Amino acid sequence: MAKPAIHFKYIWIINVATLILCFQFILPLKINTMDLRTNVDQLNQMILEGKILQAFEKFYADDVVMQDNDYPARAGKEICRQFEETFVNGLTEFRGAKIISSIISDGLAVTEWWMDYTHKDFGTRNYTRLAVQRWKNGKIVEEKFYYNN
Repeated sequence: MAKPAIHFKYIWIINVATLILCFQFILPLKINTMDLRTNVDQLNQMILEGKILQAFEKFYADDVVMQDNDYPARAGKEICRQFEETFVNGLTEFRGAKIISSIISDGLAVTEWWMDYTHKDFGTRNYTRLAVQRWKNGKIVEEKFYYNN
């Protein structure tokens, strides 16, 4: 029985097509996810170091929308900055924070936090919360926090 002839030009074409698909579709998704992971890790590290306002300036888009639970959303970096400044300036004691877990996928980052602090307006807080972020062009464009009151 004769073996079928191998047509090297067809194998070459298939390999080139595979490489093109990889570079056009698969690789950019992996690179974008890696870039997002780097940004999220930097953001979270800055928060852990107490650089909350610096992290806000670096990673939040001008048109960001932020929301806590089902409270009204805050739109625009200036309004959101004022809210963040009020929160940071109201801290009277900060006992700790820890990242429990995080998930990164397709422009979405979810970080589960544990926090323990006392705030002049909210009292003593020791709780976990989820920060769900939508990222675009290296900036957070939407963030919603989920936690028990």
